[in-house]
Amino acid sequence: MSKFYFGGPTDPNSSDDEDNLPYPKALPRSDFLSPAFSAPTYLSTLSNRHQTLEDLRTDLRERSQALSKELLDLVNTNYEQFLSLGSDLMGGEEKVEDVRVGLLGFKRGVEDVRGKVRERKVEVEGLLEEKKEVSREIAVGRKLLEVDGRLEELEERLMVSSLGRSVQGQDEDSWSESEEDEDEDEDELAQSAGVGGPSTKKLQRLVMDCLHVERLASSVGEDHPFIVAQQSRMVRVRNTILLDLNAALKTIASGEAAKSKMITMLGLYRHLGAESEAIKVLKDLKSK
Repeated sequence: MSKFYFGGPTDPNSSDDEDNLPYPKALPRSDFLSPAFSAPTYLSTLSNRHQTLEDLRTDLRERSQALSKELLDLVNTNYEQFLSLGSDLMGGEEKVEDVRVGLLGFKRGVEDVRGKVRERKVEVEGLLEEKKEVSREIAVGRKLLEVDGRLEELEERLMVSSLGRSVQGQDEDSWSESEEDEDEDEDELAQSAGVGGPSTKKLQRLVMDCLHVERLASSVGEDHPFIVAQQSRMVRVRNTILLDLNAALKTIASGEAAKSKMITMLGLYRHLGAESEAIKVLKDLKSK
């Protein structure tokens, strides 16, 4: 228990006049407002306070009664305001109706905006789909142009005409001079080795280009009107390449030291899916 300094009637050293003791100051109200307020801890801080324990109890009791009265007054004041709330709201029906009408108008405006956004979304989706379709058509058109260009190039190389076209002059041949020089060098090497026949590199390029055209046509669709119209050209080019392969195979088969070149030629037949044609040529040579 905290120790308080006060004089008792039995104390021989006490003065008859207690008014000489310092009058204690009122306890500050802020001391009781701390959320972590603890009564024992607070009382321990009053050890130097010159006040009797009974006076301290009286002071605290009076303070408690004052707080209770303040609380009651506060409740009564709020209760009176609550009771007068109904009368204060009288005559506000028009304002409430104005607010309700405003909210309804705002709701209709929001719905209109949502409807326009949905319409614009459908429109944008349609435009995007149309753009994709146009892009697909452009890609198909490029493939068709490439098919036509490569077919024309093959026709020029094979010296065949198609659809009333005449074969271009040698100065407009798509083969570069370096490729022609390579073919000539290969022919010279083959002849020096005792192997006759045309350049296998030239035949390889013809076969690869022909297969590339066929793959392009297949990617577009064999039922496409343009591809259907080019079938005769593609068949003519393919048959001409097979004739060149047959002639080269006959020449190689009749020569000597031509095994590697023979394997290359048979590989070209396999790429074209014309193995039976190679077997037929070899059988004819064997029967002769």
